[in-house]
Amino acid sequence: MAEQIRPEVDRRNFMRLAGGTAAGLAVAGGGALSGLTAAEAFAAPVSAGVRPDPFARIPQSLALRLPRGAGNDAPLPPLPDPLEGGVVSPPSRPRSIPKPRTAPSPDQLRTGATADLPETLPFTFNTSGYTIATDLPEHLRPWRDRPTRWENVSPSTGPYRLNSEGVYLYYPNGGSVGYEHPVGQIQFGLGCITSYRTETDAERKALFLTRAKAQANRLIERRVESRGAWYFPYTFDFRHAVHTGVDYQAPWYSGMAQGEAISLFIQLSQLDAVTTEERTLYQAAADGALLSLMRAEDGSPWVVNVDRSGYYWIQEYPFAEPGTGDFTYNGMIFAMFGLWDYYVATGSPLAAQLYDGACTTIARFFPLLRNIRWFSYYCQQHRIPAPTYHQHHINLFRQLHWQTGSPDFAYHQDKLTDDYPSPYVKAGSTIAFAAGTHTLYRYDTAADGSWVSSKGDAELEVKKVTFSRATQAPASMRRRIQGRGIYYRIDAGAYEGWWVGEVWPNSFLLGQFLTTVYRPQRTLTFPAGKSVDVYRFTEDGTATSIRTVQFANDSNAPFDRRAVVNGRPMCQITAGALTGYWAVDGHVITDGH
Repeated sequence: MAEQIRPEVDRRNFMRLAGGTAAGLAVAGGGALSGLTAAEAFAAPVSAGVRPDPFARIPQSLALRLPRGAGNDAPLPPLPDPLEGGVVSPPSRPRSIPKPRTAPSPDQLRTGATADLPETLPFTFNTSGYTIATDLPEHLRPWRDRPTRWENVSPSTGPYRLNSEGVYLYYPNGGSVGYEHPVGQIQFGLGCITSYRTETDAERKALFLTRAKAQANRLIERRVESRGAWYFPYTFDFRHAVHTGVDYQAPWYSGMAQGEAISLFIQLSQLDAVTTEERTLYQAAADGALLSLMRAEDGSPWVVNVDRSGYYWIQEYPFAEPGTGDFTYNGMIFAMFGLWDYYVATGSPLAAQLYDGACTTIARFFPLLRNIRWFSYYCQQHRIPAPTYHQHHINLFRQLHWQTGSPDFAYHQDKLTDDYPSPYVKAGSTIAFAAGTHTLYRYDTAADGSWVSSKGDAELEVKKVTFSRATQAPASMRRRIQGRGIYYRIDAGAYEGWWVGEVWPNSFLLGQFLTTVYRPQRTLTFPAGKSVDVYRFTEDGTATSIRTVQFANDSNAPFDRRAVVNGRPMCQITAGALTGYWAVDGHVITDGH
């Protein structure tokens, strides 16, 4: 396959960046942002066989520069609160709250009488052959990104705090009566385990372990046994204000808690510091929790079902009628992490089958989770956009990619990131402006530029500014404006608070943002006969190169990451003659898309 290489762009055509101010101000006008889009910058019509120079109005040294420190990833948002949007009240049936139980006896543990795991699953469902990657590095495994900070290891105020036994309980409205909140207890315990693994101070390490064990032991004491499975009850009434059907009287149960409990028990059992008896107890508890993900809605309680099309669901919020529920996406994926943990620890083929079925469901229903160019949907039942959950969906699909090695979930994560990227940018981030006229906007937002439902990003004002030379401005935010594209918020100077659209190479955020590292690497394809530009970046922009490649047949290359690089989503090639070069996602095909 012949590769055609374009010579370096003539540097004499570029202006060097020398600051610059607004040379004039045109009459304010309306309409959509004009100019080439990121996807069109190199697809402009060719005149007499020569492409227009994309850097005619901006120095190449600026356009191909990646300044040190400009690249950044958005911080992980706090874990979602399953009670968000709902109303909590004391149990209306207090006599129905399960009484504490003793832990299984050593004799029961030795004989394995605590859980009767079947040899086959009691139901069938759709699978696609998703497998579990058992060789993940430690930092990519479930919950390793969620450590409990030392200052939060003993919460004593607020709605979530410890009782005298060190158990993490929920106190509605900051009251004095605490209730069982299994997801809260489990996530707090998992965070303590993560911190235990990395803590070097002996006293702190011991307290992290003590806290994690207290949560696991509480779940075991408050368990409900049904059909051989262990269930962990919520002990307060709960009704969601918008999601009809989420209306519970205590005790009630959640598939999210059941799956996360498996992770807590398994991860505790893997620590060297637990005793042999504790390890056996936690393994038995994991077995009991696993069984709850094999018990369908033909009995009570239940948290899983197979829908009419044969897809397996773990219901964060099962409804009163068997087989119905909220079909909540994030809660199901968090529960799936327990299946991953269980399989890696035990090699259980049943856990592997359940995980395959759950992955198949999530992949099949991704088009219903996705809300193109906006916030993804929280659940299948109500299809309400979920601003506070969209970044969680991105992170969860990233972890599914790591856990399975499948490019399916990497592609899904890419789409969610493009639909509504994290608005976070590091302090000191810079917008590069090419010489010429730019359209600026004011939108109705929160004071810091965040989206507000009641305001809807309504356009308040628009004006055009003209710069005689390429210039720069500080940025405080990069986000999608509702109903529009990606925009930057100017953070200082004459245009502070105004927004400009992401239009490469006319206006773009300088640096590498929203980097996603893939494991394993993915494959991009240069389509046969199509000219594609690839780029190599440097910190100062002086040792860059641009190459145009064209192959007679489809040609593949591996890539290990994707990022927004100077205003365009790009993929970094890791092997072959183009190692280290970046290709614009959209100019190449990634894993068949």
